Amino acid sequence: MRLALGNDHAGLGLKPHVLRLLADLGHEVVDVGTDTEEPVDFPDVTRDVCRPVLAGEADRGILLCGTGVGASIAANKVPGIRAALCHDSYCAHQGVEHDDVNVLCLGAWIVGPLIAEDVIRSFLGATFSTDPDFRRRVEKLHAMERAAAGQGDEA
Repeated sequence: MRLALGNDHAGLGLKPHVLRLLADLGHEVVDVGTDTEEPVDFPDVTRDVCRPVLAGEADRGILLCGTGVGASIAANKVPGIRAALCHDSYCAHQGVEHDDVNVLCLGAWIVGPLIAEDVIRSFLGATFSTDPDFRRRVEKLHAMERAAAGQGDEA
C-alpha cells in the first residue's frame, strides 16, 4: 500500500516508530512531515497528507500530532477525506469497514509506540464493507460535502 505520512512537531517522537513499522510491513511511504522540533502548523501538514490521498497517489494517510484532535479536525475539512482519531484498534478497523476512513489520526502524546503499532495495523488491514447500509451512509457523507459546496442537495 502507498501511504502519505505527516506529522507536526508534536508528533515527531512517534514518527520513527511509525516509519519503521510501515517499512517492516512493506508499505511505500510518502513522508510529508517535519523532522525537527521547530513548530509546524498541523493544518499545513494535514493538507500535504490529504493531497496525495485525494489525487490517488496514496491509498491512505496517517497523521501524527500531539493529541490527534487538531489533525482530525483539519483533515475532515477537506472534501473527500474521512479522517478518524483512533487510539484503539477496534475504532481503527471499524472506521475503515463501516465509514471508509481514508486518513488515520494519532496522538503522539496519548499513545505510545506499541499502541500506535496495533492501531496502524488494524487501520491498514481493514477494507470498506460491501454491506449496503455502510455504502449508503458513506454516500450520504458525500452528498453532505456536495451540498456544503453548493453542488447538490443533501442526502
